[in-house]
Amino acid sequence: MDLQFTPQEQAFREDVRAFLKDQLPSRIANQVKAGQRLSKADQEEWHAILNTRGWLANHWPEAHGGPGWSTVQRFIFDTECALAGGPRIVPFGVNMLGPVLIKYGNAKQKAHWLPRILSGEDWWCQGYSEPGAGSDLASVKTTAVRVTDASGDHYIVNGQKTWTTQGQHANMIFCLVRTDREAKAQSGISFLLMDMNSPGVDLRPIRTLDGDCEVNEVFFTNVKVPAENLVGEENKGWTYAKYLLTYERTGIAGVGFCIAALAKLKVIAARVLKNGKPLDQDPLFAARMARVDIDLENMKTTNLRVIAAAASGGVPGAESSMLKIRGTEIRQEILSLIRRAMGPYALPFEEEAQYAGYAEPPLGEPEATTAAAHYFNYRKLSIFGGSNEIQKNIISKMILGL
Repeated sequence: MDLQFTPQEQAFREDVRAFLKDQLPSRIANQVKAGQRLSKADQEEWHAILNTRGWLANHWPEAHGGPGWSTVQRFIFDTECALAGGPRIVPFGVNMLGPVLIKYGNAKQKAHWLPRILSGEDWWCQGYSEPGAGSDLASVKTTAVRVTDASGDHYIVNGQKTWTTQGQHANMIFCLVRTDREAKAQSGISFLLMDMNSPGVDLRPIRTLDGDCEVNEVFFTNVKVPAENLVGEENKGWTYAKYLLTYERTGIAGVGFCIAALAKLKVIAARVLKNGKPLDQDPLFAARMARVDIDLENMKTTNLRVIAAAASGGVPGAESSMLKIRGTEIRQEILSLIRRAMGPYALPFEEEAQYAGYAEPPLGEPEATTAAAHYFNYRKLSIFGGSNEIQKNIISKMILGL
């Protein structure tokens, strides 16, 4: 089932398609469709193309550089990008920090940091999780002590963050730090912006199951951070953290990427044979495809409702948790079905197949050489951004009142 658009929305859809055809580099699109990893330069190139058109931060208010799109326009853009092989926008600056600064940052912070996010001058990463504070984020122990001396007013930060995605590329990190160790857990946390090149910052890569090092540990030893880099009020960071997480969880659902992945699954299932017939005619496999198709249609509607509420000034609440759960389950199921459809071709795991320049894949399908790597890597979807178990607790509390 396809959504019905008004003539104006359909015209916008055609405009997006024309833009992608003309401006999305085929080299990058082919890598995305093949499931291969993009370099930092590739991602920066795509961000710059979108920013030049004014489409990078499409959920920001026009006053801060957003295009002023409607909910449906944003949905159309995300879907068409995914179908065309457009890379996922690196979320940390644009989709996470940007909304926090717009809502809670002071005028000076907005004027300084927001343009640098759009221009790509700053590449941000997220300093939330710690070895003892993952889903239980209120247990963060990284400390920030405010000090005033001859060099000015600043914080001294000590501690450790983990699972810092793309931290190896970042020059800035937004962090949750504990500024009051005597207060109740959620009440003693602040939101701090830190320069990754500061003395005392030590980044160490973590190699994941697919052979990559996209996540890192970050250690802070007496790191000096200007007090002006505090966002909002001291000890009120938990409020800002929750606000940011609703945007992160909504983005993790990845509706556009689910749509693109399901379309690819259908192509593969129609091509691969089982007992002389296309796999999509196998009753058990077809039933699983139908189930995920139905779930995705339901998620489309929920996603539109959530971003519509945000566009009208609301804040995604438990709905973002619902999207996070269903979105991650759907993406994992699609990846599982692609791996199953590939059969023995998905068994070999070759790390080099995840990068540009790899030889022609079997079956003529790029996913054949990356199916296993994607399946294993994306088991993390139901864990990061707050595990799905935590999201169920949020739903039961906020919606059911349990």
